[in-house]
Amino acid sequence: MTKNVWLICSSGLLLPLQLQALENDEALHKSNMEVIEVYAQKRAQKIEEVGIAVSTVKGDVLKTQHFKDSTELSVFAPNLKISQNAAEGTPPAVNIRGVGLVDYNTANTSPVAMYVDDIAVGSANNQIVNLFDIEQVDILRGPQGTLFGRNSTGGAILIRSKRPEFEQSGYITAGAANNNASSLDAVFNLPLSENTAIRVALNHQDYDYSTNNIYQDAPTAGMEQTNGRVSFLADFDTVQILIKGHFSDWDGIVQPVGSIGIIANPLTGERCTPSQAGSTTCFDNFGFNDGSDDFYTVSVNNNSPHTTDGKGVSAHLNWQLNSDNELVSLTSYNTLERFHAFNCDGSPARLCEGSLGLDTDLVTQELRLQTKFGEHLLTTGLYYADETIGQNNINDILRDYRGILPTNLTATFFYDNEIQTQSLAAFSQFDFQLNEKWLITAGLRYSYESLDYDSISNLNVVVDPADLQGIKIPFYHVKGSQSDNGFSGQLGLNYKVDESTYAYYRFANGAKSGGYNGGFLSSVEQAQLADYQKERLNAHEIGSKSWWPQQGVRFNWAAFYYDYNDQQVFMNQPSVSEQSPPVQLLENVADSVIYGLEAELDYWVTTTFNVKFALGYIPHAEFEEYVDPLGNALTDNRLPFTSEWNLSAGVEYTADISNNPFKAQVLIDYQSDFYFDQNQNPYAMQDGYSIVNANLHYQINNWGFALWGKNLFNTQYSNLKFDLSSFLGMLEDFKGEGRRYGLDISYQF
Repeated sequence: MTKNVWLICSSGLLLPLQLQALENDEALHKSNMEVIEVYAQKRAQKIEEVGIAVSTVKGDVLKTQHFKDSTELSVFAPNLKISQNAAEGTPPAVNIRGVGLVDYNTANTSPVAMYVDDIAVGSANNQIVNLFDIEQVDILRGPQGTLFGRNSTGGAILIRSKRPEFEQSGYITAGAANNNASSLDAVFNLPLSENTAIRVALNHQDYDYSTNNIYQDAPTAGMEQTNGRVSFLADFDTVQILIKGHFSDWDGIVQPVGSIGIIANPLTGERCTPSQAGSTTCFDNFGFNDGSDDFYTVSVNNNSPHTTDGKGVSAHLNWQLNSDNELVSLTSYNTLERFHAFNCDGSPARLCEGSLGLDTDLVTQELRLQTKFGEHLLTTGLYYADETIGQNNINDILRDYRGILPTNLTATFFYDNEIQTQSLAAFSQFDFQLNEKWLITAGLRYSYESLDYDSISNLNVVVDPADLQGIKIPFYHVKGSQSDNGFSGQLGLNYKVDESTYAYYRFANGAKSGGYNGGFLSSVEQAQLADYQKERLNAHEIGSKSWWPQQGVRFNWAAFYYDYNDQQVFMNQPSVSEQSPPVQLLENVADSVIYGLEAELDYWVTTTFNVKFALGYIPHAEFEEYVDPLGNALTDNRLPFTSEWNLSAGVEYTADISNNPFKAQVLIDYQSDFYFDQNQNPYAMQDGYSIVNANLHYQINNWGFALWGKNLFNTQYSNLKFDLSSFLGMLEDFKGEGRRYGLDISYQF
């Protein structure tokens, strides 16, 4: 496999020679090879001229393939992995080049930042972004510590919705799919004058999950989501004002988890092998399995509701002060209330149940001045963010064994946290055009961040065996604060090889601030040690970007080396006490080293046939010398959620049928095997798998018909396997969705 990788990279040198033979076919490709503009440096630039590894996808592709939200973007960039983590509605797990956070805790922030219309979404709770009426998504790999807000050691995902236009238009799309799914999109764009316009976009989806719950008393699991956006644009000679408001309203029953039993004999505690785990011959500590070897069949009392109420507003001001200076102001307020219940034993019993309650408020303000000095550009700015996270969490442990097991083993944990974070930054980046060939980019950012936390926990325990309702007693109350500050920056060299090829080197330094792990804490000591410190990443990257429009070819490649210091890693460790919940920590685990490469090819073979290919390869992503607080050595362990190989491909065919446009597309995403935790636990491991999506689209005048399918071969994979083996003798299995297919019918006006 390694040999194949070097062959692909070497093809970057051979392609110009091969393409020379195709120059007679110049007219064949010219009309298809579009100029791609990205916003990787907060302004529209040709993708070839940006010395950053960036991938992009147009919103029309997302719409035709019926991609619902940001957790489905993995197929569009090498070395990118996103999953729903601990079920839809919990903070997603986002990983770029081995940098990410696999943690369901609603108080944490991902090292991969996400922006919607230039506004940072804040904590990981807000990274589930529904993809409706989208113009474009840009995926930036590597630290983005100069121009972008806090916490972007891993990269940034920029989601840009469609803006109001000065022509009346709109569309309505209705869809139906398997799993009792239906959807409705409605967009209306109205010019109010020659300088003002308004755009209204609504999205509604209602669906069940692929998982088949055979426990008869459990309600049907499914979700109903309604999302909306209203945008107002005023565009005058020197001033542009964009005001947006949005809302989200979700209601449903969460996807039921599966139980991966690992006990071969509940009487002796003998374990099954990892390959046997989860089969009908393996049980949890209490003798349960679901009685079926079908991957999607579970048996769990999943009366677990989910509600989301989100809303926000933003104001964008672009003021052209003169021909050389532009002032940009970005102001936003967002609030999110969420309630997410769960059942973590994956059985009909009441052994591990609870809920995650969340209330967040986020205010951001950014001021940015862009100044031209001839061919040079200076960007300076200030950034401010204030985020308050309130948690109201419950975990009910071994309720069915109250009065049977000792009272210290059966308890209900109530843990409420309030975490307030303030961030302030000043940044500057200078693009210096040394000559016609060389561009030097230098950026520097100073950041200050403060955090205050107030964590209160109570317990409900049985003190009288005759009264199993128990009483509520104080458990712990921990308050504290921390702050950090420092510089981050980048230095980039861009070299124009010729009219078709740009080469670059980039050094970037990124930092992610510390915080307080407001997740499940089962002791006073854990609560007192739950704050963690800043992590830093130094990244070196070289690459080139080539675009031969006459031959219909675009080819980009990059190689990177990361020196990762004080990396923050979520750790799920067995408790020292039998039948006690695991210890869940978010710790700085010394240093890690990551290196790899990636390549992307976009080739129009003919005017009607296009092939896209992306390869990601990370041969090394390991902890350096480290022993965790429980004495477990993690030295040389592979970073969790990091595949060695990531391959994706797309094939697109366009034609006219009866003088009407027809398009067929197939998208394939392959991830090689990876671990879900830092212990390289063979039970908490995902084998390599491929997901195949496809769609057909046919347009007849104003009517559009899209037939789409996702995970067409019903690949069985998990979003997360959460290890509860020392506690319950099983792992929670958060299953990926099975085969989905449907038909969308659109009317444009």
